Amino acid sequence: MDGLLILLIVILLIVVPFLASAIKIVREYERAVIFRLGRLKGAAGPGIFFIIPMVDQFFKLDLRVNTVDVPRQAVITKDNVSVSVDAVVYYRVEDPIKAVVKVSNYNYAVTQLAMTTLRDVIGTIELDQLLSHREEVSKRIQQILDEMTEAWGVKVVAVTIRDILLPDELIKAMSLQAQAERIRRARIIEAEGERQAASIISEAAQSYQKYPIGIRLRELQTFVEIAKERALIVITDTSRGDSSSLAAALTTAFNQLFATRTSEKTSEEGSKK
Repeated sequence: MDGLLILLIVILLIVVPFLASAIKIVREYERAVIFRLGRLKGAAGPGIFFIIPMVDQFFKLDLRVNTVDVPRQAVITKDNVSVSVDAVVYYRVEDPIKAVVKVSNYNYAVTQLAMTTLRDVIGTIELDQLLSHREEVSKRIQQILDEMTEAWGVKVVAVTIRDILLPDELIKAMSLQAQAERIRRARIIEAEGERQAASIISEAAQSYQKYPIGIRLRELQTFVEIAKERALIVITDTSRGDSSSLAAALTTAFNQLFATRTSEKTSEEGSKK
C-alpha cells in the first residue's frame, strides 16, 4: 500500500509539471507560431492551446499597432540642400507565420528599411516640396514600405515625418526672403492705392470742369473747416458770371454765419470773466 502511494506521488510529480508546461494561453491580440521538432506546425490563438514539452517550440507575437522611431539622419534633397529629418513608422503584424519565418527580427528590419526609404524618397524631391507637402511625402514613404514589408507579413499603417531641421544659413536666407516678399506686397498695395487715388482725382477734376460751381462750393466747405479754429473773412471774386454770383452769395451767407458765431463766443468769454 505504501509502495502504491509512493508511485502515485511520483506520477503526479511528473504529470502535473508536464501538463502545466503543455497548456498555453494567448490573449485576443496575440498569436503563437508553433514549431514541432523544428518544422512549422502552424499558428494558434487566441485562447488556450497545447504543446508537447521538449518537442514543440512556440513564438508569441503581438498583433496590435506598433511604433518605430526612425532616428534623425542627414538627408540631401534634390536641389542639394542638406536637412536633418526624423520620422515615426506605425505598423502591425498581419501574418504571424511570415513575420517569424521570413525575417529574423521584423521590428529591426522595419526600422532599417524605413531609414533607407526616407533617404531615397527625400533625395528625389526639392526642399520647397518637402516643406509644403510633408503629408504627401509621408504617404509616399508609407506606400513604399508597405509594399516591401508585405512579404514579411507586416502592414505599414502610416508614416509621419516628425521634424525637419534646416541649416542656420538657410533659415536666415529664408527669413530675408520672406521679409523681402512682405515689402514687395506692401509696395504693390501702396501703388494700387495711389493709382485709385489718381483715378478719383482725375474724375473729380473732370466733374469740376463740367460744373464750375462745384469747385466754388468745395472752396466754401474748406473755409468752413478752417474757420472752426481761426477767425477768417472770406473774400470771393464776383467777376465770373452767374456761377460766381451764386458763390459770392454763399460766401456772404457764410461770413454772416461766422460773424454770429464769433459774437456768441465773445459774449461767453465776457460772462466767464
